[in-house]
Amino acid sequence: MSEKKAQTRERIMAAASVALLQRGPVEPGVGEVMGAAGLTVGGFYAHFESKDALMLEVFQQMLCQRRERLALLDPALSGHERRVLSAAFYLSRKHRDASEQGCPLPSSVGELARMPDDFRAVLAEHIELMTAQLAGSPEEAGQALADIALMVGGLALARALGPGELSDRVLRAAKSAIV
Repeated sequence: MSEKKAQTRERIMAAASVALLQRGPVEPGVGEVMGAAGLTVGGFYAHFESKDALMLEVFQQMLCQRRERLALLDPALSGHERRVLSAAFYLSRKHRDASEQGCPLPSSVGELARMPDDFRAVLAEHIELMTAQLAGSPEEAGQALADIALMVGGLALARALGPGELSDRVLRAAKSAIV
């Protein structure tokens, strides 16, 4: 792949990442993504076979980036300490209000039932890997999984409420429940 083609592909993926984060994988159209990338729709199929293929690749990339950030935590920390630190960032106002970076799960999970099975497979792999990263031992896997569900659900609700007192309370309540 030429360098110019690779750069164009990255522009498309960056625009699709923002669209996915803000509105999920179903709603954004090819025209919207290409327009945000400063490109015409005609060039889309030189890079991706379909909108679903683009969104799947972006979804997978964004989830991988989340796990890479988590891997930066000190490996000497206990599973509980990793979950508390993760929740402190994940359930923050800054993460809630991020419009161009952040976790795509709150905007996507409700739509995955309408997406090709590959999306659910990527989600399942991500949840399994995150659970392993957040559990200090096999015995903590259930608690790590519950904490992941609480974080994603709490952030989804807080984002849906938008900035404000109730949204802030949701974030604080979810953070305090990570045990």
